[in-house]
Amino acid sequence: MNSKKIITTVFVLIIIFMLAVTIWASSFEDVFAGGKKILEHPWGVATFADVYFAFLTFYVWVFYKQISWLSRTVWFVLIFAFGNISMAAYVLLQIYRLPAGAPVHQILLRPQHLGKI
Repeated sequence: MNSKKIITTVFVLIIIFMLAVTIWASSFEDVFAGGKKILEHPWGVATFADVYFAFLTFYVWVFYKQISWLSRTVWFVLIFAFGNISMAAYVLLQIYRLPAGAPVHQILLRPQHLGKI
């Protein structure tokens, strides 16, 4: 299997798993009530901070990739609201937009930089 198919499969599975676990968790308690409980525990706060700094780290790449401020803003909201679901969707969108036969590593760069590698 080529790298494009492997990466696509991984990120599709991330979306499926995250949707499933989110639906499952929501059947017990809404996200705000659960979040309040998490933030009452020091390790919950540490985990929450770790997750959101990971979102910010990923968003730095999105900010670089996206040229328009509207797109940057929309992706910021999506990533910080829906986390890994949005992040996986972003990667899949980047893979989908690759020209036929282009190597997967090109998703890391802005379109105007692709000819310079």
